[in-house]
Amino acid sequence: METTVETIWTKSKVLVKGLIIGVMVLLLLIPTFYVSSLIEEREQRQNEAIAEVSSKWAGRQVITGPVIVLPYWQTENATPEKRVRVKKFSYFLPDDLNITASLTPQEKYRGIYKVMLYNSKINLTGSFRQIDPLKLGIPGEDIIWNESYVKLNITDVKGLNEELKMNLGDSALVLSPQSAEDDLSSSGLTANLPVVSIEQLNNLQFSSSLDLNGSEQLLFTPVGRSTSVALSSPWPHPSFSGDILPNNSQVGDTGFTATWKSFAHKRAFPQQWKGNNYSIGHINTGNLNRYVEVAPARNDLSASSFGANLYVPVNNYQKTTRSIKYAVLCILLTFAAFFLIETTNNKSVHPFQYGLIGLALILFYTLLLSFSEYISFNLSYAIAAVCTIGLITWFVKGILSSARLSAVLSSVLVLLYIYIFTILQLQDYSLLFGSIGLFIALAVIMYFSRKLQW
Repeated sequence: METTVETIWTKSKVLVKGLIIGVMVLLLLIPTFYVSSLIEEREQRQNEAIAEVSSKWAGRQVITGPVIVLPYWQTENATPEKRVRVKKFSYFLPDDLNITASLTPQEKYRGIYKVMLYNSKINLTGSFRQIDPLKLGIPGEDIIWNESYVKLNITDVKGLNEELKMNLGDSALVLSPQSAEDDLSSSGLTANLPVVSIEQLNNLQFSSSLDLNGSEQLLFTPVGRSTSVALSSPWPHPSFSGDILPNNSQVGDTGFTATWKSFAHKRAFPQQWKGNNYSIGHINTGNLNRYVEVAPARNDLSASSFGANLYVPVNNYQKTTRSIKYAVLCILLTFAAFFLIETTNNKSVHPFQYGLIGLALILFYTLLLSFSEYISFNLSYAIAAVCTIGLITWFVKGILSSARLSAVLSSVLVLLYIYIFTILQLQDYSLLFGSIGLFIALAVIMYFSRKLQW
């Protein structure tokens, strides 16, 4: 009877141990989850550092304008017996808008976190060839000339380094933040127009220069019937964003240049309108990286904006997050290799020792996270991998008392970490490369598992 029980246990030992190892793989998902949370927490701290520095410098910038605003009286029925005059607003966009901008990046640090800031020099020129309120059904006598103004919207006016001046026809205007009745945008700069008739607004040339600070992104809204933008910067890693891509761009180690050309028929808003159907800009909500529309029912002109981001090509937190997604695969393949090595060589390893090896594999990601906050991701990955492989090799050599078997396992770990590193680099082909690698790994495990006997 004892012999029968012993025989059954001998035959079932491998299966039972395999099940225990499988349960341990699942249990190791718990510390993996906590490491993932740690990565998210560190990335959140980086975002907070960016927001803090940006709040003292300036946030992302969107330039919209100039726009001429003409208030007018509209007679409406208050009651069937009584008619009243209500103030309304009409908006007129320029026919031509030409923008040239140079963007100088500046790297600032908040502790260990790098924040991308910039200073830009922007020149705007263009013209209002013909403004015709009659097309909107507004007679000239209903226009309130002494309250007409020109408006230029800047997302974060804190970034202006000097007074915003504009030459409009024969007038030199100084634009400043003022309370405007026409919309809720708090970031617009306005100046009263010294005009008393429509004729003074025809063939009106304008020009303005801005010395503007910002963070991460600079966009321009194509308010002209024909809008051209030329942007240059010594930053070698731009990310062109917005509603359209540049017509021409050159990117190199010394920086980039880009040009856009946009026409009115490509936009989602007209050249002139009345009422509050369209919003000239965003409301700054206090979070410099988030903005909301003035009202859901109103179309936002800046939704058609375009420009460039100062893209930071190495985001170590994102790469670390991607790498930890392969933690289960790493643990599973390591345990499978270790299990085959001990089984085919008649060695016996305690499940507790499997657990210690699993914890060493988890600590790889904490080492990677810690080093990547100070040095490059690739070097951090190499250091963490060498430390982890060295620790596990030393530990396994003591368990199995065999330099050959520990060398086999260390070779498996080296190939595994090279394989995962390659997947991280090949973003577009990661699925294909990962599938082929897993197929090969399964084939190898199937080949060596042939020696297992039930």
